[in-house]
Amino acid sequence: FCSACLQECLKPKKPVCGVCRSALAPGVRALELERQIESTETSCHGCRKMFFLSKIRAHVATCSKYQNYIMEGVKATTKDASLQPRNIPNRYTFPCPYCPEKNFDQEGLVEHCRLFHSTDTKSVVCPICASMPWGDPNYRSANFIEHIQRRHQFSYDTFVDYDVDEEDMMNQVLQRSIMDQ
Repeated sequence: FCSACLQECLKPKKPVCGVCRSALAPGVRALELERQIESTETSCHGCRKMFFLSKIRAHVATCSKYQNYIMEGVKATTKDASLQPRNIPNRYTFPCPYCPEKNFDQEGLVEHCRLFHSTDTKSVVCPICASMPWGDPNYRSANFIEHIQRRHQFSYDTFVDYDVDEEDMMNQVLQRSIMDQ
């Protein structure tokens, strides 16, 4: 994460996980996760020695075989064109359509617009909708504040797999609905 995006996730009002956007409980340690890190073993990709996850970072910092392993991976990656950045739209952070503020997650944008732009009547493009495969980047919402409060109360990534076509998605929904009964 870049600093601006990370800071947006850690805002004091409502800190959220940078990956899944679930709420973070301030000051609460993940004790079960700590126990798993202390008791789970893995091997160094360089020298193949076994270490607990809690100790592997210190080991790989000094393991010359691991450093060679990493360098080989870097060389292979830079040669493989399929691993180069793809032209995928950013659906995780959004600019405010009214002011220069940017790097809001969806909830942050809704909150920002509600607090600072609730009386703005200017017709603007919804940056969340514009980033979606079905979105029109030229469509201006007549009442953006009402739109964003009604349409963006949940994150699309919770319900949508952008890499699956509509028919496959419908089949997945039907399969899940059968299993839920």
